[in-house]
Amino acid sequence: MSLKPFETAHGAEFHGCRQLNIFLENRLGQLLRVTKLLEAEPIRILGLSIEGKVDCAILRILVNDPEATRELCHAAGLAHTESEVLVVQLPPGKRGIMTISAALIAAEVNINYAYTAWAGAEQRPCLAIQVDNLPLAVRALVEKGFRVLAQDEL
Repeated sequence: MSLKPFETAHGAEFHGCRQLNIFLENRLGQLLRVTKLLEAEPIRILGLSIEGKVDCAILRILVNDPEATRELCHAAGLAHTESEVLVVQLPPGKRGIMTISAALIAAEVNINYAYTAWAGAEQRPCLAIQVDNLPLAVRALVEKGFRVLAQDEL
C-alpha cells in the first residue's frame, strides 16, 4: 500500500466574502450586545440578517474586518462560525434583485439566503448571497456584467 501524501486541488479562482455567523440566545438585548462589542473597534457592519428560533438566533453579519470581528467574538465567548457569501453590487434601477436572481437561475445556481448590504469604496447597495455553487455563480454573474466584490473591496 502506497503512503503518498494526499493531493489537493488548487484554490478557486474567486473566493467569496467572509460572513460571520454568531449564535445567540433568543432573548432581549442580544443584537445590542454584539453591536456594542463592535462599536469600540474600527469595524463597520455592512449588512446583517437574523434568523430567530424559539431558543436561539443566528446573526449573520458582513463586516469590513472579519478577522478582528472573529477575535472579538472569541474573546467575548460568543459561539460563531464563518461562511462564504457573494457580495454583488445592485445595478441602478428597480429591478436589480430580479436581474441577479434571473442570472443565477439561468446558471442553475440555488440561492440559500440573501440580505442587503452597503459595500465597496462607494458604499453602494449590494446583495449578499449564499449559494450552493460559488464558482458557477461568480462566472454567471460576471458574464452578465454584474460587479462581484472581493473581501478586500468591502
